Amino acid sequence: MNILVINAGSSSLKYQLLEMNTHEVLAKGLCERIGIDGKFKYEAKGQEIKGDHDMPNHSAAIRLLADMLQHPQHGVIASMKEIDAVGHRVVTAGEKFADSVLIPPESLAAVEECTPLAPLHNPANLTGISACEEVMPGIPQVAVFDTAFHAKMPAHAFTYALPYEYYEQYGVRRYGFHGTSHRFVSEQVAKAMGKDIKDLKIITCHLGNGSSIAAVDGGISVDTSMGMTPLEGLPMGTRSGLIDPAILEFVCEKEGMDVKAMTNVLNKKSGVLGISGISSDFRDIGEAAEKGDKRAQLALDIFAYSVKKFIGAYAAAMGGVDAVVFTAGVGENDKDMRIQATKGLEFMGIKVCAEKNNVRGKLTNISADGATVQTWIVPTNEELVIAMDTMEIVSK
Repeated sequence: MNILVINAGSSSLKYQLLEMNTHEVLAKGLCERIGIDGKFKYEAKGQEIKGDHDMPNHSAAIRLLADMLQHPQHGVIASMKEIDAVGHRVVTAGEKFADSVLIPPESLAAVEECTPLAPLHNPANLTGISACEEVMPGIPQVAVFDTAFHAKMPAHAFTYALPYEYYEQYGVRRYGFHGTSHRFVSEQVAKAMGKDIKDLKIITCHLGNGSSIAAVDGGISVDTSMGMTPLEGLPMGTRSGLIDPAILEFVCEKEGMDVKAMTNVLNKKSGVLGISGISSDFRDIGEAAEKGDKRAQLALDIFAYSVKKFIGAYAAAMGGVDAVVFTAGVGENDKDMRIQATKGLEFMGIKVCAEKNNVRGKLTNISADGATVQTWIVPTNEELVIAMDTMEIVSK
């Protein structure tokens, strides 16, 4: 079975075509600057092709990807009929869906209703679905939700201390995100440890431009750092993470802003970008910190400190921890951040070996000798999770 995985952004479209018997990636790529000056990257058969292409909308990007997949020289399929289903990453469907679903019209409507919960993501996800329906009519499409893995959180973890009718009437609650990543890496670390995930308490740290941490107890997410929207939790590339909510009114009055403008600041001008004044990219900030930039170093210190606090909090929430997992761009590749985020947690049994930690993007147990809690690097593979869910649903 061949599954095409689509992750649509507002001006981008990331994709992978997987053969599910072997989980082989037949082709992958990225269409970006859609509606601007279209650029694409396509990888297959050990080759990478880059170029410019007119892509006024996502449908044009899907047509380009279809042409590349069927290209006489670079393609990997003879016809689009060889694609059995399309799996779409969709950020949230609120409480409407706790699992991945085949996409009939009522599912699309439910996703559209949840746009206020993920205003930067859901509209783009819907655009990708509509574009695929237009270009690939008749091929089954499945929505795989970032929030689904967190759907079993207990009420005491997802309920905010606000008037309860806000939850009843408007769905104001913690939903959590990055669920496909947290699910994948928790399952993978259990396998690597040779344990049944039902017997493990795992803290998964998905650290990148967008970051979240989850407490996974017996294979179930019982708490997570992102909230009703992806804005809550850790400070991120451009997102503020947790702050005193009274700051909003205070800054709005000082700066003459309305709530919408302030929300834009919290989402796009804060986080490590706002602290450092340099970049939202941790690599740029790290280089500046090495050259003595104090604000860059402060941004890294604040981020690491926040990660450490959540690890401690989630160990307490679960009544212990067996493994801590680092994944995603920063988690998999930044050895200094892993050291800084776990330093001082030796009292909990968490201790990282500097030598083992000197690795990037590879499944590795980086625990020091004598550590009673294992610390791992586990490369995430959200596309594979989406493909597996899609295959399971269409096979039924």
